[in-house]
Amino acid sequence: MFITFEGGEGSGKSTQIRRLAERLAAAGRDVVLTREPGGTPEAEAIRTLLVSGDVARWTAKAEALLNTAAREQHLEQVIRPALAQGKTVLCDRFMDSTRAYQGYAGGCDMNFIDALEQAVVGSTRPDLTLIFDLDPAVGLARARSRGDHRSEDRYERKGMAFHQSLRAGFLEIQRNDPQRCKLIDASRDIESVAADVWAAVSGAG
Repeated sequence: MFITFEGGEGSGKSTQIRRLAERLAAAGRDVVLTREPGGTPEAEAIRTLLVSGDVARWTAKAEALLNTAAREQHLEQVIRPALAQGKTVLCDRFMDSTRAYQGYAGGCDMNFIDALEQAVVGSTRPDLTLIFDLDPAVGLARARSRGDHRSEDRYERKGMAFHQSLRAGFLEIQRNDPQRCKLIDASRDIESVAADVWAAVSGAG
């Protein structure tokens, strides 16, 4: 299976993806845990360009191109080989983040994003996508309290209007593809959220 975790800043998806990886591994699954942008040395280098520096350093279209270049490397070197070997791939962000961040929130033309997705992702679409929904004010407060990724806070520093559009974008993605995308209420405690994640994964698997 190919399972992706999506959501806004501070939604807790990174904590939950690690918990799921541990639970699946304990159940005997061969699990690959990865992230976007990133997952390969080349893609991690692109990640640094995207998540650090001045908020206005890239246009949304440039960001979409950079994310897609990183995704091409990631798919070819990590995701597709792992799936071909029968492994379960868990990815912290994937194609829906480009649609939400650069499209809905950033204003990049959706037809352009569609074309990039078709050219690079093609048929390697997630079997299941978990979208962690949270009030952006709460999520940003959580993200800022972590204090461990200060060099990766470029998107956190975008205005509240951006993050509200981001949340609306993820909700629209879920409405447009309810079979693949399951909404997770990320406002609750870690154990309650983990239970919903497991229920969604068990139902899909």
